[in-house]
Amino acid sequence: MLPSRKTKRVLSGDFTPGRKRRRCVVPSSVSPAPEHTTGADLLDSIPDDLVVSILCKLGSTSRCPADFINVLMTCKRLKGLAMNPLVLSRLSPKAIAVKAHNWSEYSHRFLKRCVDAGSLEACYTLGMIRFYCLQNRGNGASLMAKAAISSHAPALYSLAVIQFNGSGGSKNDKDLRAGVALCARAAFLGHVDALRELGHCLQDGYGVPQNVSEGRRFLVQANARELAAVLSSGIQARSTWLSLSQTPPVPNHGQSCPLLSDFGCNVPAPETHPANRFLADWFAVRGGDCPGDGLRLCSHAGCGRPETRKHEFRRCSVCGVVNYCSRACQALDWKLRHKMDCAPVERWLEEGDGGEGNVQIDGNGNGENVLLQMS
Repeated sequence: MLPSRKTKRVLSGDFTPGRKRRRCVVPSSVSPAPEHTTGADLLDSIPDDLVVSILCKLGSTSRCPADFINVLMTCKRLKGLAMNPLVLSRLSPKAIAVKAHNWSEYSHRFLKRCVDAGSLEACYTLGMIRFYCLQNRGNGASLMAKAAISSHAPALYSLAVIQFNGSGGSKNDKDLRAGVALCARAAFLGHVDALRELGHCLQDGYGVPQNVSEGRRFLVQANARELAAVLSSGIQARSTWLSLSQTPPVPNHGQSCPLLSDFGCNVPAPETHPANRFLADWFAVRGGDCPGDGLRLCSHAGCGRPETRKHEFRRCSVCGVVNYCSRACQALDWKLRHKMDCAPVERWLEEGDGGEGNVQIDGNGNGENVLLQMS
């Protein structure tokens, strides 16, 4: 039997006997991921001035305090840069809208720090809180005056209301001419309530020579600005509040300018300023609708101002139930609520309390505190 013969397999390709075949390695096009190194954070590489500029933009567009507070809680560096005076001076009114039920010494210090940084909104807000809530009349009026000097319209109007009512003092401390001057300055800046207040003062001759036609012009301008503000705010479903009236407006015999609601333009209530919302919530939390000691709140829900002495505010001359710190508040509340509720009541005239609220305004500028019926 012949021995089996082993045959050597010949492989195609380059092959050299006696040498090991090399493994063919295909190079990968994806480079391996680099190892993670513990280096500086990307935020640390951004210059401080650029971060401050970003925080200024964020603070000026904040829609609530949480938008700004969340930045303070992010990291130590952002907290330090967010307290930069340049950032604090540009905070929006909603960013410093502290809540009455959350009021604390820390909130007070934060607003004071914003005031020191030059924030006009903080000056006005803290001034209103100190004047009406904390009863620090002098300091509160000084803060509002600081904002008013820089042409802050709400501060100018609030000082006008204080002058009209003699708030913080006696009845003899009223200064109607100063109130009209402050109101005129705020109206020049486009403040709707100031325009409406000035129009009624001109029509009634209250603190200024009577000029009915000029007063009507200011009232029409206030209504136009009120409507323009709503149209520019982008409120949906405008057909529900902007429509032609089915019933003709009540004739006013030239006594006052009709509101837009008289013509079917049921314009929504303007957004309440954070300072006024704080006042309303402050007294609602602590004493309901009465700030104490027989004092009353302004019946307009968006105002929140309390009396600083008894019978300081003007009372409705028809029902005697509601009272207002200004004619502007009366006009707004008449449109929103009181127009449907007002009914003649003679009982309040028989109370004989001897206060300021029992004399009707007859256009003689004597400063007495009963409002005429809205037309």
